[in-house]
Amino acid sequence: MVKPGYTKINPLKFALSAAIIMALIVILATIASIWNILGGIPALVSIIHDLYGRMGYSMNFPGALLGALYIFIDTFILTWVFAWLYNKLID
Repeated sequence: MVKPGYTKINPLKFALSAAIIMALIVILATIASIWNILGGIPALVSIIHDLYGRMGYSMNFPGALLGALYIFIDTFILTWVFAWLYNKLID
């Protein structure tokens, strides 16, 4: 039984929504930096490059898609585990 005042999270839907948002952020941040829209987002792109640069992320459209795929997978796994653990802790 769930503790009063708490609601269970659907881990699959939660993880999918977070992963989609993060993948879009990677694509948009990379495009903003490539085209220098609003000065780009150098700090965020630098972090993305530090995390995924060795696996193919680069400052071009194919690299942005690859980075988005990697962040999608990582975010999906982490948020699914978070939602699963949250549900276990409120039982």
